[in-house]
Amino acid sequence: MITVEDVRARRGEMLDTLKTIVELESPSADKAAVDRLVAHLRECIGAAGGEVEALPQSDFGDLTIARWAGTEGQKPLLVMTHIDTVWPIGTLARKPFEVDDAEARGPGIYDMKASVAMMLQALTFLRENGIEHRPLTWLINTEEEVGSPISRPVIEKLASESEYVLVLEPPVAPNGALKTARKGVGMFTMHITGLAAHAGADPEKGVSAIQELANQIQYLHGMTDFALGTTVNVGVVSGGTARNVVAAEATALIDLRVTTMAEGDRVVKSILSAEPRLPGSQVRVEGGLNRPPMERTNKIAAAFQQVRAAGQRLGLQLSEASTGGGSDGNFTAAIGATTIDGLGCTGDGAHAEHEHISLDGFVERTALLTELISTL
Repeated sequence: MITVEDVRARRGEMLDTLKTIVELESPSADKAAVDRLVAHLRECIGAAGGEVEALPQSDFGDLTIARWAGTEGQKPLLVMTHIDTVWPIGTLARKPFEVDDAEARGPGIYDMKASVAMMLQALTFLRENGIEHRPLTWLINTEEEVGSPISRPVIEKLASESEYVLVLEPPVAPNGALKTARKGVGMFTMHITGLAAHAGADPEKGVSAIQELANQIQYLHGMTDFALGTTVNVGVVSGGTARNVVAAEATALIDLRVTTMAEGDRVVKSILSAEPRLPGSQVRVEGGLNRPPMERTNKIAAAFQQVRAAGQRLGLQLSEASTGGGSDGNFTAAIGATTIDGLGCTGDGAHAEHEHISLDGFVERTALLTELISTL
C-alpha cells in the first residue's frame, strides 16, 4: 500500500507537474489553448504506459480517453477529470502559480487542475510498484464548465461499462467532504415580446416587455422552496432600447436547482409553461434540465463506506455531504453507475479570486486516489 508519507516524499515533483498544468491556461471557450494542455497530458499518459483514444472536437478542446489494462475479467474503474477552467487567457499574469508553506494558488488549481496532477502521480506509483488493479479508464473532459454539451454521451457510455466512477471534482469546503449527492441543474432563457411606443407622447399604446419580465420574475422566484432544496433564480436580465421608449423586448437567463428527478420534472414543466400576465405581451421559454440530480442511492452510500474505509487505512477521516453545484458525476449517477464525487484536492475558492489548494490535502488525496484504484 502507498502511504501518505510515500506521497509526501514526492510533493516537490508533484508541484512541478502541477505548475506546468496550471501555467497552460485553458479557458473552456479557447480551443487552441485547451488543446495545448491536451497535447501535454497525452504525452504524460504515454509515459505512464496508457493507451490514448483521441476524440477531436470542432468547438471545444479535444476529448481524451486513456486506458490501462488490469486484472482480466473485471469491469473497469472510470476516473473523470476536466481541464477547462472559467479563467480567461492572461489571468496567470495577475494570479501566478504560487506556493507557500500550506497552500498553492493559481487559476483553475482547485477546480480542478490539482486533480489532474494527482492522477498522474497515482499512475506513477502504480507503475513503479507493479500494483495490480482492475482495468482503468481516465476521461479528460474539456467542456465541463459549460455543461458538457459534447461529452455527455461519451461520459454515459464509459460509466455504463464501469464498476465504479471516481469523480475528481473538488470536495466540499472547508472540511473536504466527499459528495454523495448533487442537485440537478436547469438552464433556461425567457424571451418576452411587447409593443414599443413613445414613453411620453403615447405610453398607453405600448406594452412593456420589461413590466412583463417583472411579473415573470415574481412567478419564477415563487417556485423556490428551500425546504425541498428547490431554487429558481433569474440571474441576468436585459431589455429595452432607450429610456423614453416602452420596451418591446426583454430577456432573462434562469437557473434551476433540484434534488430529485421528480421535482425536476415538476418545476421544469412550470417554467416552460409560463404565461403572460400583461395583456398584449408574449412569453416564450427555451431550455431544460442540463444535469440530472445525483441522488444518494444505496449503491452510492455503500461505495462511500468503501472509500471511507480506504481513507481509514491511510489515517484519513472522510465525511460525506450534498452540494448544490453540478458536475459530470450527475450524468453517471443518473444512469445508475456507482459514483463517488468530490475526490479532488482539498482547498477552497472554485471560480473565485481566493482559489487555492491545501498542500497537505494534495498529498493525502493523492494517496487516497492511489489506494482506491488499487483496491476497489
